[in-house]
Amino acid sequence: MQSDITTENTTSGMRRVCIIGCGGSGKSTLAVKLGTLLDLPVVHLDAVHWRPNWQKPSRDDWRRLHGELLERETWILDGNYGSTMKQRIAASDTVILLALPRLTCLLQVFKRAIRHLGRSRPDLNPGCREQLPDREFLEWIWNYNRTRLPGILDDLKRVRIDKNVVILRSRADVDRFLNDLTQKTDRGVVQAVS
Repeated sequence: MQSDITTENTTSGMRRVCIIGCGGSGKSTLAVKLGTLLDLPVVHLDAVHWRPNWQKPSRDDWRRLHGELLERETWILDGNYGSTMKQRIAASDTVILLALPRLTCLLQVFKRAIRHLGRSRPDLNPGCREQLPDREFLEWIWNYNRTRLPGILDDLKRVRIDKNVVILRSRADVDRFLNDLTQKTDRGVVQAVS
């Protein structure tokens, strides 16, 4: 699949937007920009999932919290969480996949860690202090395009008929996508909230 940055199908009814992609791809940043542009509430799944001091909720608590989010009328949800991704995609009207190169993602993860080191990021709960990325997370990012991305692309091929699917493969794609949406909202084309 090539980059799909057209907004022809995404300009009507963007009310439930799911943003997925590798760590460091810019999911949270894009979510905030889209939330402002479309006047939709943004939920960072990392802030819902992680408790202070990076404590995980129980599997049942996580599924319950995630299910409650999906019941809301409008949202932009950013984050992967493979155990709940298919439910999130099914509940969305628009899925945005950030399929950026791994070196871009790795560089961003290190920049983010240095910028927020020892403090909580705005997209996390207080008490989740930013740390340098560990080996497991770096390996996940390094292997993401080979191990995770093909399955996600297959899933998105299956839902393209029913969902607006946008695949962005570079920062330039993200910028073009946002600029196109901005022009359409300036002209009153996007109707995100009734």
